[in-house]
Amino acid sequence: MIMPPNRYLIAAGPTREPIDPVRYIGNRSSGRLGVALADAAARRGHATTLLLGPSGVFPSDPSVLTERFERAEELERLIRDRLHDRDIFIMAAAVADYRPRTRQADKIRREGPSLTIELEQVPDILAGLADVRRPHQLIVGFALEPRSKLLESAQAKLERKQVDMIVANPLETMDATTIEALLIRHDAPPESVGSTHAPLDKQVFASMLIDRCDALLDARADSRSASP
Repeated sequence: MIMPPNRYLIAAGPTREPIDPVRYIGNRSSGRLGVALADAAARRGHATTLLLGPSGVFPSDPSVLTERFERAEELERLIRDRLHDRDIFIMAAAVADYRPRTRQADKIRREGPSLTIELEQVPDILAGLADVRRPHQLIVGFALEPRSKLLESAQAKLERKQVDMIVANPLETMDATTIEALLIRHDAPPESVGSTHAPLDKQVFASMLIDRCDALLDARADSRSASP
């Protein structure tokens, strides 16, 4: 039986939280993996929307609908506006954990030996989707952690964020062209993909992860149809 195309929403790249009109708090995420995921989904004929942060990497498949964001609140608004009609959401964006409590209207001048900026926590976008997701949607999150805490942190995030899968990867994969990862799910043991000595190209990993997501969604549909 040939399954119909799925509808993908993918978020990629860093966020930038402004300090003043010139400066911001950001991170080193390149957006490469999220863009590769969007290309891989589109190549399989899936309707794909990519929410892309401030990144210089862009999808090569012309059928990918790309929308841009900079701040976490812009990304959250885009996700909530578009999630309702998507089958699969992959949150590969690297969202800042903190942002300045207030943004200076003018450029901050160098007037003293030090500067104090008060930060506030950015709301957890992925965990906040539990109240709006549809029952049969598949949601995948990412965890970037030190190797020593990779499995423990990913399993905790799986529960806390109430998602279907966490892709856990060590800090070294940020801004790299390769990846090594653990796939963490509720209904399966942790699966290692790539290794320190044999990491996977992100394009290869993206194709593998899209295939895995398609298979999981199909299995979920088969389970529903088999239920009395």
